[in-house]
Amino acid sequence: MLKSKTFMKKTRSGGVLKIVREHYLRDDIGCGCPNCETCPAPDSVVLQPEPPLRSRLLPDPHYLLPDTNVLLHQMDILDDPLIQNVIVLQTVLQEVRKRSAPVYKRIKDAINNPDKHFYTFTNEHHRDTYIEQEQGEGANDRNDRAIRTAAKWYNRHLVKSKETQQLRILLITNDKRNKEKAVEEGISAFTCEEYIKSLDANPELVDRLACISDEANDIESGRVLFPDHIALSKLQQGIKSGIYLQGTYRASRDNYLEATVWVHGDGVDNKEILIQGLRSLNRAVHEDIVAVELLSKEKWVAPSSVVLQDEAENEEDIENEEEKENMLKTAGTRSMSKPTGRVIGIIKRNWRPYCGMLSKSLIKEARKHLFTPADRSIPRIRIETRQADALEGQRIIVAIDGWPKTSRYPNGHFVRNLGTAGDKETETEVLLLEHDVPHQPFSQAVLSFLPQMPWKIKDEDMKHRIDLRHLCVCSVDPPGCTDIDDALHCRDLENGNLEVGVHIADVSHFIRPGNALDQESANRGTTVYLCDRRIDMVPDLLSSNLCSLRSDVDRLAFSCIWEMNHNAEILKTTFTKSVINSKASLTYAEAQMRIDSASMNDDITKSLRGLNKLAKILKKKRIDNGALTLSSPEVRFHIDSETHDPIDLQTKELKETNSMVEEFMLLANISVAQKIYDEFPEFALLRKHPAPPPANYDILVKAASSKDLEIKTDSAKALADSLDLADNPNFPYLNTLLRILATRCMMQAVYFCSGLDSDFHHYGLASPIYTHFTSPIRRYADVIVHRFLAAAIGADCTYPDLTDKNKLGDICKNINFRHKMAQYSQRSSVAFHTQLFFKNKGLVDEEGYILFVRKNAIVVLIPKFGLEGTVFFEEKDKRKAKVIYNDEIPTITVENTTFYMFDKVKVRITLDASNIQHQKIRMALVEPEIPGISIPKTSPQKSTNGEPVIKKSKIEP
Repeated sequence: MLKSKTFMKKTRSGGVLKIVREHYLRDDIGCGCPNCETCPAPDSVVLQPEPPLRSRLLPDPHYLLPDTNVLLHQMDILDDPLIQNVIVLQTVLQEVRKRSAPVYKRIKDAINNPDKHFYTFTNEHHRDTYIEQEQGEGANDRNDRAIRTAAKWYNRHLVKSKETQQLRILLITNDKRNKEKAVEEGISAFTCEEYIKSLDANPELVDRLACISDEANDIESGRVLFPDHIALSKLQQGIKSGIYLQGTYRASRDNYLEATVWVHGDGVDNKEILIQGLRSLNRAVHEDIVAVELLSKEKWVAPSSVVLQDEAENEEDIENEEEKENMLKTAGTRSMSKPTGRVIGIIKRNWRPYCGMLSKSLIKEARKHLFTPADRSIPRIRIETRQADALEGQRIIVAIDGWPKTSRYPNGHFVRNLGTAGDKETETEVLLLEHDVPHQPFSQAVLSFLPQMPWKIKDEDMKHRIDLRHLCVCSVDPPGCTDIDDALHCRDLENGNLEVGVHIADVSHFIRPGNALDQESANRGTTVYLCDRRIDMVPDLLSSNLCSLRSDVDRLAFSCIWEMNHNAEILKTTFTKSVINSKASLTYAEAQMRIDSASMNDDITKSLRGLNKLAKILKKKRIDNGALTLSSPEVRFHIDSETHDPIDLQTKELKETNSMVEEFMLLANISVAQKIYDEFPEFALLRKHPAPPPANYDILVKAASSKDLEIKTDSAKALADSLDLADNPNFPYLNTLLRILATRCMMQAVYFCSGLDSDFHHYGLASPIYTHFTSPIRRYADVIVHRFLAAAIGADCTYPDLTDKNKLGDICKNINFRHKMAQYSQRSSVAFHTQLFFKNKGLVDEEGYILFVRKNAIVVLIPKFGLEGTVFFEEKDKRKAKVIYNDEIPTITVENTTFYMFDKVKVRITLDASNIQHQKIRMALVEPEIPGISIPKTSPQKSTNGEPVIKKSKIEP
């Protein structure tokens, strides 16, 4: 059956265009019920013939038919394994796709999960369920009517078959009008809350209900705490006219009454707007897109140096906020004031599920409690749960549902329990979730694109590929490395020159553009390395087997081969796909031993010595050209083989071979960057490192001058040269400290599309162009670069997305985000394992150096452990000690003892487990000894049963 619509449209040139839209209707679309006698047999069983869930509202077996708003707001309920046999209408699915991409993905995942028994019914193409929009009827009303029409059709349809006569359809809607009309039309309709509460056998599901009506959940008696948010349409007009500014809201982790808004767009006078005070923050949450009104200059304030955590004991503590806000205003000087504003509306909420812990109410039988997120930049959330006793001491996930203007805290609901706080697996799950690291097992759809095993190189694989298996290739990696991306070779040529090859795993041969494996790799963006595990970007079959350049097996590679003279000058560069057979998989230590050994002279050792000699020349050239040699303390944990707990902690030792490999990887990346840019000047995926603003170096220059040294920052070369000269024979670690501090001054390197940027320079490497080519097993950027290079040499062809600047820009945005989150995850993993290491150590005294001086504290680096900690100066009665801070030098004088940056001190290290969610390494000064300053003699407070104290809330929200 065919329905068509015809309408006329005026073109830009003034002509009239006739448009006909055809809509095909069918009568052979099945209902999804396997026992239906009137529908064609389904290809696979989707809905169950006997739905197991029973409700006291409807004792008969039934299927659920939710409307759009239920899907948008109650996905945590629909995701629960108990909720099965759901009919998702095409009308609903299309509307969800328009309104929320994350929810659409979740519902599609549920539909594709055979255990959930979700069935998509294409009601918009079924002859008996399609309806036309009536004159004067809104789109939402038409869609609601389409949903009711489908529900009525199902009820009529199912009674036609003997096997399905007992089945009923339950319309789940939170729309009052839609529910009333459904009941009038003879449809069984209930709100989501009514239905879930009717499942007497599963009361735990009630906790997962989202709070739809904020006003119904308010506990204040009509008291308004926040200003109204301005309507979105007015906000957009105000932003367009310049009255308001739009930006990303960044809450402070250290002060819950302060935030900044990073304004979007180029050419904006005030890029960063300071927000202070609860009413000015106006219910914005970290990472929301907000509209801001800039205050007049006389109302601008300075960022506060005060640390304030929200520890209100009850809702009435809101009265104390004004006093705290006044304290903030007096904490900064007028000369330090910054552009200040207030949030007047929300453009887009960027809420996510939050990990944290329940602060159980002290009021007996209370069901409403406060949830404290692990991320200090997120406000506490009020939830209702019947499981408070069971959830104490557990890490849980909570989602925000809304934040009414009459509520001190946002309302939310319990999602799931992650496990006991402090447990290694639980804490690892928390850090992965909090940093948005995709870590679920690879789906069957993804795995289906892996090669069949046993795998071997076929004749077609050799097309556009040369055989280099005869070369003496070897890899050099950290111990225990299984995802070997790169291998090297060096050999003498007959003409007296040298041939040097960098061979990189040919991952793009196995990951073809656009398939599920490619999409998953693109989404993950990078492999994440934690202290005790690895979260792979690609499945293990590729990362540790077929793509890993292990020794004594044939592997596909992408090779960059140079002909060089003995001064490491490049005479010729060749890029080619290849087949290699690595002759040795070495660790850095093993490669170093071969180079240094007088008794070893085999081909592998000769190759390594040649590579090492050239690498030293290349490094000197880079440094002479202005490349920076910076430092960052990295630690290595020795893990117990049985308990998997850290038993030793030490800084990583770097050898010559580390630098050797690095030099050739840098050279390959620069060579490939130039090649793909020459071939694809508008589309090449490159990597740049912006030069830091001059103000970033202030702390470095001041610190050096306090030690009578001069650091020049006019250019990267000036900085590199002055760092080389900044030496003190009596203080050999000083230069390392300066390089660590210089690293902190740097900007973040980022990926970008060459057609969307004009500044390609890599500041740290002093290179005019750069990219990443050498690690495609663990970086998706390298996979894209491999595809560009393959197209550039004619070994493969391009595809539409590879020559689309905007899509490449989106890819760069995602991999930049994933790379940043991977770094944060790694730091969190190091911090957690450091806490485990010191957990049973008691008190540890160790020497360190002052890295930073604060107003009431010093930040100390312990080189032995690569550990940083803050020493706060307090008297024994917890009153602040007499402290004088000098920002110009900078120094801090405590009770007549003056501390400079880089001074050597001895500190006492302890694990503070008094707050189980935010355990910390604490440091206290031992030497020099300051009279009246307390030094811990025992570990911080614990409860009588040995467990850390958990502060409870007196709030009955």
